[in-house]
Amino acid sequence: MTAQVDKPIIEMTHVTFSYGTPEEGDAGNNAGTALRDVSLSIGAGEFVGVIGPSGAGKSTLASVMSGAIPHHYHGTLYGATVVDGHDTCDVTLTDISQVVGSVLQDIDTQMVASVVEDEMLFGLENFGVPHDQIEARIARTLETVGISHLRGREVATLSGGEKQKVAIAAILAMRPRVLVLDEPTAALDPASSTLVFDTLRTVRDEGVTVVVVEQKVALLSEYCDRILVMGAGSLVLDGTPREVFSHGDELRRIGVDSPRVARVYNSLARGGLVSGAPCLTVPEATEVISGLVQPAPKTSCHVIGAEEEAREAGFRAGSKHVAAPRPHAQGAQPVVSLEDVSFAYPGSAASVDHLDMRVYPGEVVGIVGQNGAGKTTLTKLLNGLLRPASGTVRMAGLDTREVPTSAIAAHCATLFQNPDYQLCKDTVLEEVAFGLTLRGMDEGEARARAGAVIGHFGLPADEAPFSLSRGQRQMVALASVVVTEPEVVLLDEPTSGLDYRECMTVMDTVSKMAERGCVVIMVCHDMEVVSDFAERIVVMAGGRILDRGGTLEMFSNARLMRKASVRAPQIIELSEVLARELSPEFAGISQVSGIVDLTEEMVRRG
Repeated sequence: MTAQVDKPIIEMTHVTFSYGTPEEGDAGNNAGTALRDVSLSIGAGEFVGVIGPSGAGKSTLASVMSGAIPHHYHGTLYGATVVDGHDTCDVTLTDISQVVGSVLQDIDTQMVASVVEDEMLFGLENFGVPHDQIEARIARTLETVGISHLRGREVATLSGGEKQKVAIAAILAMRPRVLVLDEPTAALDPASSTLVFDTLRTVRDEGVTVVVVEQKVALLSEYCDRILVMGAGSLVLDGTPREVFSHGDELRRIGVDSPRVARVYNSLARGGLVSGAPCLTVPEATEVISGLVQPAPKTSCHVIGAEEEAREAGFRAGSKHVAAPRPHAQGAQPVVSLEDVSFAYPGSAASVDHLDMRVYPGEVVGIVGQNGAGKTTLTKLLNGLLRPASGTVRMAGLDTREVPTSAIAAHCATLFQNPDYQLCKDTVLEEVAFGLTLRGMDEGEARARAGAVIGHFGLPADEAPFSLSRGQRQMVALASVVVTEPEVVLLDEPTSGLDYRECMTVMDTVSKMAERGCVVIMVCHDMEVVSDFAERIVVMAGGRILDRGGTLEMFSNARLMRKASVRAPQIIELSEVLARELSPEFAGISQVSGIVDLTEEMVRRG
């Protein structure tokens, strides 16, 4: 399945690439080959998504398109890449940059200035944009990306998501003809992710070709004209979103997820109830299921009470699809507590106010909210990196204002948003064992325990952490947390940059930690992950906790979700719509299997 393009602006012909020198790897036959005989064309004005598991070659593909290969990354290259009529080997990177703007996966390496406005100015001045045009370009681009209020902020004070938006704005201001982005929404909340894709759609409508490497398949299915699927360095699938996501089983085998509503459709298709290309949105799924199931008869007598009763029945019947409260949390004392906690960064408007929260043994609690809501600040208050200006934070019985950070670290481990901040050793084995040796464990025993954890995650023990992909580095950082068996683990975007298979490995590990009594608090922008694994969520906005409660209950509160700029997972949205429009039996379902099972049952009933 290969798309035909009439007027390509990017054309790759039999491209094979291996990093390093020829002595370090044969480009045609080596496990380290990043791209293998890739041929494709990108048409002018297309919006193309690229998906695939970690290590599949997605970032390398982006580097080839942007000219970073062969001009920045060195290795062995075969084949040809033509951008706007010019072979990238025959022109300079500066020439290519006049056509292709790129946003890197690691935003911190792309930032060159200390203030947002200066970051915007840097590219414009270096590209020789007339000074009388610069102000208008900066103002318009900042407004387009929705970050005008950040113009005077220091880059160091921004959240990961805010930095991502600044990087995109700085590239857009230079008005490239092609925009290549590597995981631009990895650190963004759902509302901000949608805003970024709205922005990309706007610039595409203005004639810019957009190529985006992304893990959020639901976003790609909604916005892209076409999707490329990479696997083991090769182009596996190439087609429209409906064509690609009709191959759900094949995608799952190579480690790629599908939109949840597409999974519903594909499951119904396997049962013989539907046929053809899958649906990609909640309204489409609603229409499909409504065509299979007759609406429940309406009664004029006590409808509200009947719906409430059915909703409760749905919660009970669907309980196998919802993370249940863990029994060892009941009747226990909280391991983590915040009591009327406030904090403000010096010289910044960013702050958190009057935070109250308690977490019990064995709970998995999700912290959700838009970028800048205060989620990361909350985790830093918990692990002692920040001390409250007022109120009390207790961690495993310790008041964080009265003990050193090292004492807190003995009970609480943190996985940071950027795994590179906590990697420092030469091999994966040494990295994972490091925390144990710091605690005084014999080196042999530490290495044995580290080896077992590394094996569970499927990581290469003898490789250097920084030679691995972003997703694999995230797994190494998590492994170094898991191996210490902490009482509390704080996860700041634990699934960022991970493919589907890695994500499931990480979250299954997190669930097992909770089953052993560990408190798990995770800041996460992937609402599907939160829905699948957290039994409670805390909803934040503007530095405050808006509400807290059961995951399904919170996600079903549409007003709360809007206030927090959070979009509920597709299946919860679908169950709400179906419960309202078709049958209250659909209420309270949060998993694909729940929707499919109930639909099949209702079809059998006739």
